[in-house]
Amino acid sequence: MKNEIKVFCPATIANISCGFDVLGVALDNVGDEMVVKKTSKKGITITKIEGQNLPLETHKNVAGVAGLALLSASDYEGGFEIEIYKKIKAGSGIGSSAASSTGAVCAMNKLLGEPFSNLELVQFAMKGEELASGVQHADNVAPAIYGGFTLVRSYSPLDIIKINTPKKLYATVIHPQIEIKTSDSRKILKTTISLADGIKQWGNVGGLIAGLYTEDYDLISRSLEDHIIEPIRSILIPAFDNVKSASLNAGALGCGISGSGPSIYALSKGKETAEKVAQAMQNVYNKVGIPYDIHVSTVNTEGIKTIS
Repeated sequence: MKNEIKVFCPATIANISCGFDVLGVALDNVGDEMVVKKTSKKGITITKIEGQNLPLETHKNVAGVAGLALLSASDYEGGFEIEIYKKIKAGSGIGSSAASSTGAVCAMNKLLGEPFSNLELVQFAMKGEELASGVQHADNVAPAIYGGFTLVRSYSPLDIIKINTPKKLYATVIHPQIEIKTSDSRKILKTTISLADGIKQWGNVGGLIAGLYTEDYDLISRSLEDHIIEPIRSILIPAFDNVKSASLNAGALGCGISGSGPSIYALSKGKETAEKVAQAMQNVYNKVGIPYDIHVSTVNTEGIKTIS
């Protein structure tokens, strides 16, 4: 059995417009890398972090907290050392904390001979998400572990369903270089909604899942609407309405906030359209004058990948 492993930890888009805290999808060419080693010393030691200024202290780092949750549930009497190579910026809205949390627990699980199920790994990783946002949400960590689109049907008990990924579906994500903390973006949300808004949202969630399974791109497009969260959170993101309008005019199936923002995502049918959407997004932000990153990616249906 190996004593060291290197993994790719994918970025993720959470909420997918209508699915607040229950829907997510993993990206294929955007993510972090982690090296995890078994040691005789008990506990979790984070030895290196490159790419971001994040704490090395185990209890202050999401990878450390998630790793400790797995370790306490295992029979392993040793510990692990973790190196983190961050390529997803913290506060970007594409699952930076989820990448670290899931990468740690998936790598540890593989080194232990995979004693834990994907569902159990999600539960461990959610401990890291709680450190980052104050809430144990699974809409980022679930797709990172399972791959593809995932639905969190229930949190109590935890029930996760992997959803079909249409073959021609592409994601475009623009990340304005501003930071919005998930914990802050949650504070501005309402705690109650109207029955009318709830009915619209439930219909869209059902329509989106049906569209993904049947690969009905028109149904997917009609269902990518958010009547509850987006109207509130979008005020925190510069030029959001202009980016959304430009994306839809360029042929996107739908456009919305990735996670808690500030990243904005769009789903498209085909790479050519996804790249046109990327150009449309860039045109808007070039006028705004805020630096940004742009990504065009297929859906990662595998989740965490072993590199070596």
